[in-house]
Amino acid sequence: MSVSKFDIADYLEDDEMIQVYLNQVLEEGDANDFVVALGHIAKAYGMSRIAEKTGMSRPSLYKAFSENSKPQFETVLKVLRALGGNLQFQAS
Repeated sequence: MSVSKFDIADYLEDDEMIQVYLNQVLEEGDANDFVVALGHIAKAYGMSRIAEKTGMSRPSLYKAFSENSKPQFETVLKVLRALGGNLQFQAS
């Protein structure tokens, strides 16, 4: 019997699913959860495409968005923008 490892990136098939996932992580998770989620989204989108759009290498992106990493804010913004997103402040 073979058991495959679950990979959320396999289920992030469209912009709506990505938005729901990221918003859920922002609402319920911590900073590490957000970094890891952004890595999942980048993987689903295509790490090579993200690397090309950000001018960063694929290995550095994988490292920056792995568990317990602390990417620079500039890196986070580059990846968000490469994914077509941005950050906005909204009072709750």
